[in-house]
Amino acid sequence: MSRPAVLIAQSHLHPLGGFLEGSYDVYRLWEGPPSEAASQIGALIVDGAYPLDKGLVESLSGLGLIACFTAGHDGIDVEWCQARGLAVTHAPAVNHEDVADHALGLILAARREIPRGDRELRAGHWTPDFRILTQSLRNQRVGIVGMGSIGQALAPRCEALRMTVSWWGPRPKPELQWPRVDSLLDLAKDSDILVVACKADDSNRGLISQAVIEALGPQGLLVNVARGQLIDEAAMIAALQSGRLGQAALDVFEVEPTDPERWAGVPNTVLTPHTAGATREAVQGMLALLLGNLTAHFSGEPLKTPLTV
Repeated sequence: MSRPAVLIAQSHLHPLGGFLEGSYDVYRLWEGPPSEAASQIGALIVDGAYPLDKGLVESLSGLGLIACFTAGHDGIDVEWCQARGLAVTHAPAVNHEDVADHALGLILAARREIPRGDRELRAGHWTPDFRILTQSLRNQRVGIVGMGSIGQALAPRCEALRMTVSWWGPRPKPELQWPRVDSLLDLAKDSDILVVACKADDSNRGLISQAVIEALGPQGLLVNVARGQLIDEAAMIAALQSGRLGQAALDVFEVEPTDPERWAGVPNTVLTPHTAGATREAVQGMLALLLGNLTAHFSGEPLKTPLTV
């Protein structure tokens, strides 16, 4: 009896092959279109941050499952998949605590100018007369855009460092202890630090507009651990260069990997390469869910973490 076949879509997911080859025939899209095996492939393994190749999906006549390795799935048109009888799974509630840790780290790195201190020391600029005066986190007003699992994990971390928290999202959540502001623009005006932690889709592209950026202002810090397309990146860079925005600390970008030349000469920034949720423990959790969903799918059992709309 032949083994089930799976196709890994993105090359950065290549380490998954070693965990799958004991149970599945594994194909890798970057090695070439699996034309001869197109009818045998039963599951497509993807990173949900990347747009789903619908042409590829339609070419795989035996496909039954889109298995998203990540928690985020903004690149996947779930309704389109379901209309074609395709199940979709993802990896929820695995790395939100780690993303919240990273967001707090970005706040600390930016406000306390930790990267600058490291550079100055290594350059030999630390003399008895040298000092970097930074801003205390005490009483800083943190506005969180999107109070989902990441936002709810970040809020108490900020409070532990003596900051105050408010938030905005499209739907009220009266069960939460933190006050919801009436609008995103009001949240930006009332915040010293604005953290973007909401889900991304086509409806909220450019949500953090030039108006929101300028409402945050020349003393404000903009932090993004969600998706790059949520921010008008060109407007943010222009505001940083002109001083209309104080600081930005970013883990995600409009185009990834981002071109380092885009950030040359952009002041007051802390940049990390989309690593907020990439801890060893989180990846192990994602892998366990992926394997569980694949086993369930090919065994005809209920999926572990199906996506519904």
